[in-house]
Amino acid sequence: MSFHFEKIDHVQLAAPKGGEEKAREFFVELLGFDEIEKPEPLKQNGGVWFVAGSIQLHIGMEEKFVPAKKAHPAFRVANVEGLKEHLSENNVSFKVDERLPGANRFYLIDPFGNRLEFLEWME
Repeated sequence: MSFHFEKIDHVQLAAPKGGEEKAREFFVELLGFDEIEKPEPLKQNGGVWFVAGSIQLHIGMEEKFVPAKKAHPAFRVANVEGLKEHLSENNVSFKVDERLPGANRFYLIDPFGNRLEFLEWME
């Protein structure tokens, strides 16, 4: 083949129309992402974009929003136990899942009902 895939450029999650502030509270204030400005031609669509390290996350607004209950992004975390502690201190519930050998992982539901996975591989 004359091409190859390098990495995922970004992940987009959906949220109900008008959910930008809730997204900021969750991803910036709670999880520590930084907000990045959307390109001018895309601002009319609503939504908000975030970045943390090499991870870019876009939250798009949908008129007929349905949360992703099964499909989800998985975020690789350094010190996942520290993240669990941070979430517990902020009264954010999550579900630990020990079914993946070699991984310390958990799931949580974002403010819109989307499933998110966080994991650290135990080397």
